[in-house]
Amino acid sequence: MEDRKINEIQKLLDQLEIQIIHFDTSKPTISKSNVGWHIEHTLLTLSAVSKALTNSNPGDYKWKFNFIRMIVLTMKKIPRGKAKVPEVVRPKENYSMESLKDHLSKTKAKIEELNTISENKYFEHPVFGNIKLKQTIRFLEIHTKHHLDIIKDILKDEG
Repeated sequence: MEDRKINEIQKLLDQLEIQIIHFDTSKPTISKSNVGWHIEHTLLTLSAVSKALTNSNPGDYKWKFNFIRMIVLTMKKIPRGKAKVPEVVRPKENYSMESLKDHLSKTKAKIEELNTISENKYFEHPVFGNIKLKQTIRFLEIHTKHHLDIIKDILKDEG
């Protein structure tokens, strides 16, 4: 469904794919992590969140006001260097160009599955709390753009 912005996430994944060739490029003044780490983290996040949405029980959903969620989803921006990456989406250092391409392909398929799940499914974010499908998709778009921006800054002036 178009209003779910799945198409936008797929376009962002296409942009990530283009950057895979730079996976070992780093710029410590921008990020402690290299381009491959940012790609792998983004793919791990998309996959983990997709799985959590699919497996959620809408009957367990509880809404609670969350100021940080409201700011991030409204401003469509994640501040740099403020969040601690949860272990489940922290890349291991053994990724390669081939493993990133494979993971990207699998992630695209998982994202596509979001078109078929109920609007009442939700994801429990470690900072934002419970967010339903529509807001979760908006978060995934913002999160992916955040890491693409970091990648672009790492690659700036690389030639």
